[in-house]
Amino acid sequence: MASSRQDYIAPWWTYWLHNFPHLNVNFQAVDNTFKPEDASYQQSLIFLACVSAVGLGLSLLVLSIYLTCLCCCRREEDEEVKRPDTCCVTWAAVITGLVICSAVGVGFYGNSETNDGVYQLTYSIYNANHTLGGIGSLVGNSLGSMQVGLKEHLERLDEIFSPRGDYTQTLRFMQQMADNIIQQLTAMPDTKKVQVDLAAIADQTAFIEYYRWLTYLLLLILDLVICLLACLGLAKQSRWLLAVIMVCGVLTLIMSWASLGVGTATAVGTSDFCVSPDKFIVNQTKDSLSADIVHYYLYCSQSLPNPFQQSLTIFQRSLTTMQIQVQGLLQFSLAVFPTAEKDLLGIQRLLNSSEFNLHQLTALLDCRSLHKDYLEALLGVCYDGVEGLLYLCLFSLLAGCAFCALLCAVPRAWTLIAIRDRDYDDIDEEDPFNPSRRITAYNPSRAQVHSFCSYSSSMGSQTSLHPPLQAASSTPEYMNQSMLFERNPRYENVPLIGSGSPPPSYSPSMRTTYLSMTDAQIRHFGTDFQV
Repeated sequence: MASSRQDYIAPWWTYWLHNFPHLNVNFQAVDNTFKPEDASYQQSLIFLACVSAVGLGLSLLVLSIYLTCLCCCRREEDEEVKRPDTCCVTWAAVITGLVICSAVGVGFYGNSETNDGVYQLTYSIYNANHTLGGIGSLVGNSLGSMQVGLKEHLERLDEIFSPRGDYTQTLRFMQQMADNIIQQLTAMPDTKKVQVDLAAIADQTAFIEYYRWLTYLLLLILDLVICLLACLGLAKQSRWLLAVIMVCGVLTLIMSWASLGVGTATAVGTSDFCVSPDKFIVNQTKDSLSADIVHYYLYCSQSLPNPFQQSLTIFQRSLTTMQIQVQGLLQFSLAVFPTAEKDLLGIQRLLNSSEFNLHQLTALLDCRSLHKDYLEALLGVCYDGVEGLLYLCLFSLLAGCAFCALLCAVPRAWTLIAIRDRDYDDIDEEDPFNPSRRITAYNPSRAQVHSFCSYSSSMGSQTSLHPPLQAASSTPEYMNQSMLFERNPRYENVPLIGSGSPPPSYSPSMRTTYLSMTDAQIRHFGTDFQV
């Protein structure tokens, strides 16, 4: 029968997952038929979940080896060596961030698809449960009417019609028809047990799915936050941000590989069910439902007879016969026994109500309603559900590898930040190229530079040299660093003499006087003449 099914075809990815090796803890092959209650099958799923632990172990091993090499093989690097390493760390962080963002996008899509599939599954189960509940309610009401209500009316009428044997014979015939209805209704399967099972399955599935969706949502948000913190920490070169990234990154790495294992085991187990769902359902319902009833609802084919058709036909004929008998008694017995009218009308109302229940029961017992719910449940869990789980597994794999690379890049960035801080600490404070000195504003309280070459007497003795009066607002050009580095880019050609100095064609006596200054005169005039 399964080969003739055309309304459901399992997707190709379920067959691919179904063919995954199923091994128990002793590395022995296990049948891949979906049997969740079997211990060997459970071990095979646990084995698949533990495979991701190998990936986690390899990631932690690579990370440990890298950190060990980074700590033990640290060396001093000059500027030429630092620049490629810095570029490598930057590109590694950029690529890792892009991979994490892509993985988060894939994860959001997979989480949504899985949630949609499980929602469709639970919705279909609740619909089927409602249908079964309606069937049980109609059968129960009809049984109650025949066993209690009709029996009371017939007993009173038997007392009233006791003088007439033909009327009492009609009442006995009606009792036989009621017994036939009771027999057919009692032979129908008890849907209460199935209804309870479906309700428990739907409630448990919805409960698990809610916390699964919430867990993946928090994991996705955590991955995105860590990625943003990594970009911010590398941009600002903040050590405490890098430390937070290291701690959260290790935690996220473990959670990513763990989610990969759980997702893989769940996807494989669900695919084992989706490949042959009919077989599993037949095995689960063989104790409570007959095989022909289960096949009737699973396949809903025109070639399959309705297993309830005979019971419904007997029910309908018995009701029709009883209504004819009651109509005859109303027509001929009331003239002799007027007190029987109330019970006869009560039986007529009861039969009309039972006929209405019969029509509803016929509609609910038809295979199309339950078969539609069954197909929608299969499409939800086997198409959207398993597809979403595959995307979630891809997200976990990408996130695990990306965070492993990120955790390798963060310690290297920490080392480069430490080297930069140490180099800045080693720069002399008097160095004019020190960045901290370069941004310092010029202090006008310093002694201004005296232009030694602005004296008019070039033939005088060294003791006759006196510094000129200080200009109030002139700032020596070679002391103004903003002018030196910004206004004139060719700062190496700027003369070291003030604007009031003579042209650079010096006389021999002036050159001799300039070069023969003593240390005493330097101390006298200060350090303004030192170049």
